[in-house]
Amino acid sequence: MKCVNHLLLAGMVAVAANAQANDLNQVIDSSSAINQSALQSQNKINSIADDMQSRLQKFRTLNKEIDGLVVYNGQLDKQIKNQLEEMAAINESMDQVSVIERQITPLMMRMITGLDQFVSLDVPFLKEERAERIAKLQAMMDRADVSSSEKFRRVLEAYQVEVEYGRTIEAYSALLTVDGQEREVDMLRIGRLELLYVTKDGSKAGSWNKDSKSFTALPDTNISQINKGIRIARKQLAPDMLTLPIQAAE
Repeated sequence: MKCVNHLLLAGMVAVAANAQANDLNQVIDSSSAINQSALQSQNKINSIADDMQSRLQKFRTLNKEIDGLVVYNGQLDKQIKNQLEEMAAINESMDQVSVIERQITPLMMRMITGLDQFVSLDVPFLKEERAERIAKLQAMMDRADVSSSEKFRRVLEAYQVEVEYGRTIEAYSALLTVDGQEREVDMLRIGRLELLYVTKDGSKAGSWNKDSKSFTALPDTNISQINKGIRIARKQLAPDMLTLPIQAAE
Protein backbone atom coordinates (compact mmCIF):
# COMPACT_ATOMS: atom_id res chain seq x y z
CA MET A 1 0.00 0.00 0.00
CA LYS A 2 2.84 2.35 0.86
CA CYS A 3 4.40 1.56 -2.48
CA VAL A 4 1.26 2.60 -4.32
CA ASN A 5 1.09 5.81 -2.42
CA HIS A 6 4.66 6.59 -3.29
CA LEU A 7 3.89 6.01 -6.94
CA LEU A 8 0.85 8.23 -6.80
CA LEU A 9 2.85 10.93 -5.06
CA ALA A 10 5.61 10.71 -7.62
CA GLY A 11 3.09 10.95 -10.45
CA MET A 12 1.47 13.96 -8.90
CA VAL A 13 4.86 15.60 -8.46
CA ALA A 14 5.66 14.85 -12.09
CA VAL A 15 2.36 16.28 -13.22
CA ALA A 16 2.94 19.36 -11.11
CA ALA A 17 6.43 19.71 -12.49
CA ASN A 18 5.14 19.41 -16.02
CA ALA A 19 2.47 21.99 -15.30
CA GLN A 20 5.02 24.38 -13.85
CA ALA A 21 7.27 23.82 -16.82
CA ASN A 22 4.44 24.60 -19.17
CA ASP A 23 3.55 27.71 -17.18
CA LEU A 24 7.19 28.82 -17.27
CA ASN A 25 7.39 28.28 -20.99
CA GLN A 26 4.24 30.29 -21.45
CA VAL A 27 5.71 33.05 -19.30
CA ILE A 28 8.93 32.96 -21.31
CA ASP A 29 7.02 33.00 -24.56
CA SER A 30 4.88 35.89 -23.33
CA SER A 31 7.97 37.78 -22.17
CA SER A 32 9.63 37.20 -25.52
CA ALA A 33 6.53 38.45 -27.32
CA ILE A 34 6.40 41.48 -25.06
CA ASN A 35 10.06 42.19 -25.71
CA GLN A 36 9.53 41.84 -29.45
CA SER A 37 6.53 44.16 -29.29
CA ALA A 38 8.49 46.61 -27.19
CA LEU A 39 11.35 46.51 -29.73
CA GLN A 40 8.93 47.15 -32.56
CA SER A 41 7.37 49.99 -30.59
CA GLN A 42 10.80 51.44 -29.85
CA ASN A 43 11.70 51.24 -33.54
CA LYS A 44 8.48 53.06 -34.38
CA ILE A 45 9.26 55.67 -31.73
CA ASN A 46 12.80 56.06 -33.10
CA SER A 47 11.44 56.39 -36.62
CA ILE A 48 8.88 58.96 -35.49
CA ALA A 49 11.57 60.83 -33.54
CA ASP A 50 13.88 60.84 -36.58
CA ASP A 51 11.03 62.04 -38.78
CA MET A 52 10.16 64.78 -36.30
CA GLN A 53 13.82 65.84 -36.11
CA SER A 54 14.00 65.95 -39.91
CA ARG A 55 10.79 67.99 -40.08
CA LEU A 56 12.11 70.32 -37.38
CA GLN A 57 15.32 70.84 -39.33
CA LYS A 58 13.34 71.53 -42.50
CA PHE A 59 11.14 73.94 -40.55
CA ARG A 60 14.19 75.83 -39.27
CA THR A 61 15.68 75.89 -42.76
CA LEU A 62 12.42 77.22 -44.20
CA ASN A 63 12.29 79.90 -41.50
CA LYS A 64 15.80 81.00 -42.44
CA GLU A 65 14.83 81.08 -46.13
CA ILE A 66 11.72 83.07 -45.28
CA ASP A 67 13.81 85.55 -43.29
CA GLY A 68 16.21 85.82 -46.24
CA LEU A 69 13.34 86.33 -48.67
CA VAL A 70 11.90 89.07 -46.48
CA VAL A 71 15.26 90.90 -46.57
CA TYR A 72 15.63 90.23 -50.31
CA ASN A 73 12.12 91.46 -51.08
CA GLY A 74 12.82 94.58 -49.04
CA GLN A 75 15.95 95.20 -51.07
CA LEU A 76 14.05 94.59 -54.30
CA ASP A 77 11.43 97.10 -53.23
CA LYS A 78 14.15 99.69 -52.74
CA GLN A 79 15.70 98.88 -56.11
CA ILE A 80 12.34 99.07 -57.88
CA LYS A 81 11.68 102.41 -56.21
CA ASN A 82 15.07 103.71 -57.33
CA GLN A 83 14.49 102.39 -60.86
CA LEU A 84 11.13 104.12 -61.04
CA GLU A 85 12.79 107.35 -59.92
CA GLU A 86 15.52 106.88 -62.54
CA MET A 87 12.91 106.20 -65.22
CA ALA A 88 11.14 109.40 -64.27
CA ALA A 89 14.44 111.28 -64.42
CA ILE A 90 15.26 109.72 -67.80
CA ASN A 91 11.87 110.66 -69.19
CA GLU A 92 12.41 114.20 -67.99
CA SER A 93 15.90 114.22 -69.52
CA MET A 94 14.51 112.91 -72.81
CA ASP A 95 12.07 115.77 -72.88
CA GLN A 96 14.93 118.17 -72.25
CA VAL A 97 17.04 116.46 -74.93
CA SER A 98 14.28 117.05 -77.45
CA VAL A 99 14.32 120.74 -76.60
CA ILE A 100 18.13 120.88 -76.73
CA GLU A 101 18.17 118.98 -80.03
CA ARG A 102 15.83 121.52 -81.57
CA GLN A 103 18.12 124.29 -80.36
CA ILE A 104 21.46 122.68 -81.20
CA THR A 105 20.78 122.18 -84.91
CA PRO A 106 20.61 125.93 -85.64
CA LEU A 107 23.69 126.37 -83.46
CA MET A 108 25.64 123.83 -85.53
CA MET A 109 24.53 125.52 -88.74
CA ARG A 110 25.83 128.84 -87.44
CA MET A 111 29.09 127.19 -86.36
CA ILE A 112 29.64 125.70 -89.82
CA THR A 113 28.86 129.04 -91.50
CA GLY A 114 31.25 130.79 -89.13
CA LEU A 115 33.95 128.23 -89.84
CA ASP A 116 33.45 128.65 -93.59
CA GLN A 117 33.82 132.41 -93.28
CA PHE A 118 36.88 132.05 -91.07
CA VAL A 119 38.63 129.75 -93.57
CA SER A 120 37.86 132.08 -96.48
CA LEU A 121 39.46 135.00 -94.60
CA ASP A 122 42.35 133.00 -93.16
CA VAL A 123 45.82 132.41 -94.57
CA PRO A 124 45.18 130.28 -97.70
CA PHE A 125 46.92 127.03 -96.78
CA LEU A 126 45.48 123.60 -97.64
CA LYS A 127 42.58 125.37 -99.31
CA GLU A 128 41.10 122.28 -100.98
CA GLU A 129 41.39 120.09 -97.88
CA ARG A 130 39.77 122.66 -95.62
CA ALA A 131 37.02 123.49 -98.12
CA GLU A 132 36.24 119.79 -98.53
CA ARG A 133 35.97 119.38 -94.74
CA ILE A 134 33.42 122.19 -94.54
CA ALA A 135 31.47 120.83 -97.52
CA LYS A 136 31.21 117.44 -95.79
CA LEU A 137 29.89 119.12 -92.65
CA GLN A 138 27.26 120.99 -94.65
CA ALA A 139 26.17 117.79 -96.42
CA MET A 140 26.10 115.91 -93.11
CA MET A 141 23.57 118.32 -91.62
CA ASP A 142 20.96 117.13 -94.15
CA ARG A 143 21.45 113.44 -93.31
CA ALA A 144 18.84 111.71 -91.15
CA ASP A 145 21.05 108.67 -90.46
CA VAL A 146 23.55 110.72 -88.42
CA SER A 147 22.56 111.56 -84.86
CA SER A 148 22.69 115.09 -83.53
CA SER A 149 25.39 114.11 -81.06
CA GLU A 150 27.57 112.73 -83.87
CA LYS A 151 27.00 115.83 -85.96
CA PHE A 152 28.01 118.04 -83.07
CA ARG A 153 31.11 115.90 -82.45
CA ARG A 154 32.24 116.28 -86.06
CA VAL A 155 31.68 120.04 -86.02
CA LEU A 156 33.76 120.35 -82.86
CA GLU A 157 36.39 118.11 -84.42
CA ALA A 158 36.63 120.46 -87.41
CA TYR A 159 37.09 123.39 -85.05
CA GLN A 160 39.80 121.45 -83.20
CA VAL A 161 41.65 120.83 -86.46
CA GLU A 162 41.61 124.56 -87.22
CA VAL A 163 42.87 125.31 -83.71
CA GLU A 164 45.77 122.89 -84.20
CA TYR A 165 46.81 124.67 -87.39
CA GLY A 166 47.64 127.73 -85.30
CA ARG A 167 50.32 125.95 -83.24
CA THR A 168 51.99 123.56 -85.67
CA ILE A 169 54.49 123.74 -88.52
CA GLU A 170 53.74 121.97 -91.77
CA ALA A 171 55.22 121.48 -95.24
CA TYR A 172 53.33 120.27 -98.31
CA SER A 173 53.45 120.49 -102.10
CA ALA A 174 51.04 122.59 -104.17
CA LEU A 175 50.52 124.33 -107.48
CA LEU A 176 50.94 128.11 -107.34
CA THR A 177 50.97 130.87 -109.90
CA VAL A 178 54.46 132.45 -109.82
CA ASP A 179 55.28 135.32 -112.19
CA GLY A 180 52.20 134.51 -114.23
CA GLN A 181 53.00 130.80 -114.57
CA GLU A 182 51.55 127.90 -112.63
CA ARG A 183 54.41 126.11 -110.95
CA GLU A 184 54.82 123.30 -108.46
CA VAL A 185 56.13 124.62 -105.16
CA ASP A 186 56.87 123.49 -101.62
CA MET A 187 54.79 125.35 -99.06
CA LEU A 188 55.90 126.02 -95.48
CA ARG A 189 53.25 126.98 -92.92
CA ILE A 190 54.38 128.28 -89.56
CA GLY A 191 51.21 128.24 -87.47
CA ARG A 192 49.06 131.03 -88.82
CA LEU A 193 51.95 133.43 -88.51
CA GLU A 194 53.49 132.89 -91.92
CA LEU A 195 52.92 130.98 -95.16
CA LEU A 196 55.98 130.69 -97.39
CA TYR A 197 56.80 128.96 -100.66
CA VAL A 198 59.85 127.99 -102.66
CA THR A 199 59.78 126.61 -106.20
CA LYS A 200 60.87 123.03 -106.75
CA ASP A 201 63.99 124.19 -108.58
CA GLY A 202 64.85 126.47 -105.66
CA SER A 203 64.99 129.56 -107.85
CA LYS A 204 62.17 131.61 -106.38
CA ALA A 205 60.53 132.13 -103.00
CA GLY A 206 57.72 134.20 -101.57
CA SER A 207 55.36 134.72 -98.66
CA TRP A 208 51.68 135.47 -98.13
CA ASN A 209 50.92 139.16 -97.68
CA LYS A 210 47.88 139.61 -95.45
CA ASP A 211 47.37 143.20 -96.56
CA SER A 212 47.38 142.56 -100.30
CA LYS A 213 45.86 139.07 -99.94
CA SER A 214 48.46 137.70 -102.33
CA PHE A 215 51.91 136.13 -102.41
CA THR A 216 54.85 138.48 -102.72
CA ALA A 217 58.35 137.54 -103.83
CA LEU A 218 61.17 137.27 -101.32
CA PRO A 219 64.88 137.84 -101.82
CA ASP A 220 66.90 134.79 -102.81
CA THR A 221 68.73 135.02 -99.47
CA ASN A 222 65.63 133.53 -97.79
CA ILE A 223 65.51 130.40 -99.95
CA SER A 224 68.00 128.36 -97.93
CA GLN A 225 66.19 129.11 -94.66
CA ILE A 226 62.80 128.25 -96.16
CA ASN A 227 64.20 124.95 -97.45
CA LYS A 228 65.62 124.29 -93.99
CA GLY A 229 62.22 124.98 -92.43
CA ILE A 230 60.57 122.60 -94.91
CA ARG A 231 62.98 119.82 -93.99
CA ILE A 232 62.34 120.44 -90.28
CA ALA A 233 58.57 120.32 -90.84
CA ARG A 234 58.98 117.02 -92.67
CA LYS A 235 61.13 115.72 -89.79
CA GLN A 236 64.13 115.39 -92.08
CA LEU A 237 66.10 117.71 -89.79
CA ALA A 238 66.09 118.23 -86.05
CA PRO A 239 64.30 121.37 -84.84
CA ASP A 240 66.59 124.41 -85.12
CA MET A 241 66.53 128.19 -85.26
CA LEU A 242 65.28 129.72 -88.53
CA THR A 243 65.86 133.19 -89.90
CA LEU A 244 62.74 134.00 -91.87
CA PRO A 245 60.81 137.12 -92.79
CA ILE A 246 57.84 137.27 -90.45
CA GLN A 247 55.07 139.82 -90.71
CA ALA A 248 54.44 141.81 -87.55
CA ALA A 249 51.40 140.61 -85.65
CA GLU A 250 48.48 143.00 -85.77
